[in-house]
Amino acid sequence: MKTEVREAGVAAVAVALGGVLLGVLWWWLAPHVPLVGDVVGGKWIVYLKDTEGEQAVGVDGTFALLGLAFGVVSALAVFLLRRRGGVPLVVGLAVGGLLGSLLAWRVGVWLGPAEDVVARARDVGRGVTFSAPLRLGAKGALLAWPLAALVLHLGLTALFGPRDPEPEFSDGPYQTPPAA
Repeated sequence: MKTEVREAGVAAVAVALGGVLLGVLWWWLAPHVPLVGDVVGGKWIVYLKDTEGEQAVGVDGTFALLGLAFGVVSALAVFLLRRRGGVPLVVGLAVGGLLGSLLAWRVGVWLGPAEDVVARARDVGRGVTFSAPLRLGAKGALLAWPLAALVLHLGLTALFGPRDPEPEFSDGPYQTPPAA
């Protein structure tokens, strides 16, 4: 049991560290939400350049799709390395995927544009378009990685995992009563 828990911990840490790569890819691939700053009544205001744009939804969708891809890769890697599975390993995979998603979210926000949009609007000037901070509006996207990893690992274990030996019966599974 100690070995299984140790393997699960190693799997969780290894999967979670993949969150750094996910965060960098999210920052790089996510669409930029264009903002514009203006001065009204002596105060700076910031608004969306394209009010009907779908870039904000694209940011969430990019994170979710990348999370699904990382879930598939991590489940496949864990299955190929530890084919026999087990509850601790599956828990480690799920925890690692969730921690990786959280790490990716924070890395992407950290790498993205500054959070203070009014200061950024002042820096670029009045009427100049600039990118909004990278935000994850749909927090449920954080679950894409662990759920994809769990579903695929379950499927791989069901299809290709080791099987329990079949019990051997001398007369089959049911005993026939002796003939009278």
